[in-house]
Order: sequence, then structure tokens, then C-alpha cells
Amino acid sequence: MFPKNPIARAFAGMALSGMAATMPSLAHACACGCGVFDVGTSALLPNGAKSTVFLQYSYLDQPENWGGSSSSPAADNDDKHIRSEFYVAGFQHTFNRAWGVMVEVPYTQRHFATTDDDSGLIVSNDHAALGDIRIMGMYTGFSDDMSTGVTFGAKLATGDFTYKGFDRDTSIGTGTTDLLLGGYHEMHFGTGNWGGFVQAQLDQPLNTREGYRPGTELDAAAGVYPGGWTLGNGVHLTPIFQALMSIRSKDHGDNADPPDSGYQRLLLSPGLELRVRRFRLYADVERPVYQHVNGQQLVPHWQGKLTASLNF
Repeated sequence: MFPKNPIARAFAGMALSGMAATMPSLAHACACGCGVFDVGTSALLPNGAKSTVFLQYSYLDQPENWGGSSSSPAADNDDKHIRSEFYVAGFQHTFNRAWGVMVEVPYTQRHFATTDDDSGLIVSNDHAALGDIRIMGMYTGFSDDMSTGVTFGAKLATGDFTYKGFDRDTSIGTGTTDLLLGGYHEMHFGTGNWGGFVQAQLDQPLNTREGYRPGTELDAAAGVYPGGWTLGNGVHLTPIFQALMSIRSKDHGDNADPPDSGYQRLLLSPGLELRVRRFRLYADVERPVYQHVNGQQLVPHWQGKLTASLNF
């Protein structure tokens, strides 16, 4: 059975949606840092519900050039600006206490400003398209309270990677099929009904397509949360504090740019979850506190998301 604490139930339900469902895994390519959306809090996790539908909006603006671990002159990078808005619709279903499945369908709008190879002028391109769909299975039968689980699945090559004016590492889709493996553990500690969680997800591309293979990416999160506040009948508000980490290896292939790909990032993220009976609303802001990139890459000053879900 689920733990009695409503927030603890949410994290126990993490296995029901796969750890990525907390921040629906946005199936997209991006020059720096998109994968960190794949891990995080329990905003979308069903509290014993058989099924959950969810929608998420995420925002990522990359206006600053970065070299190594510090800001770098804009003139050192032909790329000047990337701005992405991600929309994800998803559905998750649990067959029993041990097994479940989740599907995520992303749609991305992206602005990309770069230097034209022929004229040397700055040119801007905008594109919106379906992203790479993810299908995940999960196993949560390690314990009665479902506090530990593993996830497994695939990212499909459904996203567009051929749009003119976009490099392969800034295209909405990667063009590759990826293996997704993850796990999580939820715990309780101290007084005042505090809880916490750790989770991680590995994204391993399985093939090269038209001269491009994205780097392997590992995303992880650790968070803590108090018991929160009851605001009324069936209404509960909970702050959640977390640290997020992303590590990505270099891209490969004739259409890749290995010297200017791959990174390590650490972000801190305060968030709030509002629960009104079967409905949940979650929002957070994520700010980098450490970034190291290979070569020259565009990085964000902050990023954020808003998630709504309904259990039934």
C-alpha cells in the first residue's frame, strides 16, 4: 500500500510513471542542457490512481556564450542565440502495484540565431514540430511502499532533424533511437514529516543517422520536501527544493561538432506543488550554479517549467 503522507505517496508513485514523469522527459535535442528536464519532482505522479494525464510547458533560453567553466566572448561562437519552448502531453497507466507504462508526446518551438557560412551575417530561423516520442515501462515491486523503482524504455526518432538552417545538435529531433534506463529511491527523515528522493536517468543513443550520433547523457536529481500546508478541504501546498545534475559526452559523426559538444551542469531549483484533490499543479525555476562545456556553447541563465496533471 502507499505511504500515508500525501507527498510521500507522490514519490512512491514515482515508479508508476517512471521517474521522468515528474518532469515529463522532453524528447528533444538541444545544444546545452535540455536533458535535465528528464528528472525532478513528483508533480505528475499518481497517488495510487490507475491512470494519469498530464501537460507540461518548459522554457529554456540560451543567450550567453560559454567556454570551459566561464563566460566567453560572443565572437568565439558562430551560434548567437537559442530559445526553446517545450510542450509535452502524456499518459501513464499502472497495471498493478509492480508494473506500469507511460507515453510522452512532445512538441517544440525553437528560435535559432547563427552566423551564415557564406555571407558572415547573423541569420535567424524559427521552427516548430513534433519531437521525439518516449515510451517507458517501469517496475516498482521491490517493496510494499513502492519507494524504490526502475524505469526502462526508448526514445523514438519521430522528431524533425532536417529543417533548413538548424544544425543537427539544435534540431528538434535527434534522428536516433535511444535506450532509456533509470531508477529512483524515496526516503523519510527527521521530524516534521520531511521526505526526500534521489533519481537518475541514462539516455544512450543506439545508432548514427545521416552522420550524427548525439552524446550519451546522464541526468540526476536529489530533493527534499516538508509536509507542506493544508489550505482547505482537499487542498495542499508543498515547497520542494532540489539539485539537478547533467553530464553529456561529445557528439559524433560527420555532421556533428565534437569539439563544441558535451558538458557538465549543476542547477538548484526551488518549486511549489499545489494539489486540489485529483488535480496537481507544479512550477519551478532552475538556476545553474556550475557549468562546464567543451569548446564554445550557448548556455542559459535560468530555465523553468509548469506542469498540470489529473489522476483518475
